Amino acid sequence: MDNIKRCTVCLICLLVMASCLCIKAQAAEPAIAARAAALIDMSTGKVIFEKNGSMQLPMASTTKIMTTLLTLEAGDLDSYFEVDPNAIKVEGSSMGLKEGCLVTRRMLAYGMMLPSGNDAANSAAVSVAGSIDDFVRMMNDRAAQMGLDNTHFVTPSGLDDYTSDHYSTALDMSYLTANALKNETFKQVCQTRSIKLEFGDGKEFWLANTNRLLDSCEGVIGVKTGFTDKAGRCLVSACTRNGVTLICVTLNDPNDWYDHTNLYDYGFGMYENCEFGGVSLKIPCASAENGGFVVASSDGFELPLMECDYPRVERLVLLPRFVYCDGMCDECNDDEPVEPVSVGRVIYLLDGCIIAQKELYIR
Repeated sequence: MDNIKRCTVCLICLLVMASCLCIKAQAAEPAIAARAAALIDMSTGKVIFEKNGSMQLPMASTTKIMTTLLTLEAGDLDSYFEVDPNAIKVEGSSMGLKEGCLVTRRMLAYGMMLPSGNDAANSAAVSVAGSIDDFVRMMNDRAAQMGLDNTHFVTPSGLDDYTSDHYSTALDMSYLTANALKNETFKQVCQTRSIKLEFGDGKEFWLANTNRLLDSCEGVIGVKTGFTDKAGRCLVSACTRNGVTLICVTLNDPNDWYDHTNLYDYGFGMYENCEFGGVSLKIPCASAENGGFVVASSDGFELPLMECDYPRVERLVLLPRFVYCDGMCDECNDDEPVEPVSVGRVIYLLDGCIIAQKELYIR
């Protein structure tokens, strides 16, 4: 609208505790068979549950979360190239690559995340970095950038039979996954149950996801299975219910499917919809002759939060010191109907993380 001009020179910033109402009893923690486990809130990084969360352990093919993320971030996802003949000579799970196969990086991402192809991981590494060793350096550099201080990679695939230097922790893997899921292509790949792909020569083939939780646990959106004799059964998953996304990691867990399901039931059971009232504030109207004002308001809403978190929610109000208005305040109202105009925002923060935003409107 032309009858309101926002003053962009100076903003009023108010940081106050938000008022809300929610009550939820805390359930007993489930017994977990995993040697190490972690359950976090993806949006805030809050740890809801952990068992030996910082213990360094081999993580098997959940390593491919980092490999796939770096492959997707490298771009040029749909150009065909010939796989490196040495890269595909690797033991363990495979997507079925053979010498001379023409693939794309997107295909290799599916090959890593669905059937957990070690051949796909090595081929992607050579494609992105020129060699497996250089790609592993990229993996460790990215881990350092993410603050994963208890993680070290030796292979792109997660094979660990000949080394004790390939390790991570349940917490580090949960934070890695939170970063990876911000990539929309990664998110799409890891939650795909099956897909038909086509090599460069036109030959079609199917890939199926090894993650049983996609069909057995409500709201699961991925992420990656893993197993070696040294690491045992490893599983990283993510689950969304009622607008909340939790990430669960178990390392060396003989009962991983059951443990993830129970941890999600426990974690989501700690959330309750909290009611937040709307905000209403007066803003001086610079064009009013007698010092008039307009009222800016936001709508109330509900947000799922844990009982221990809602008292710490802070509200940051951003709005101009004044507005120029014609016909918007009592002193200069021309009785014409007015469309709502956004003049600011209310930002809701929990421990410094933005959990909600609402527009402030003059109505």
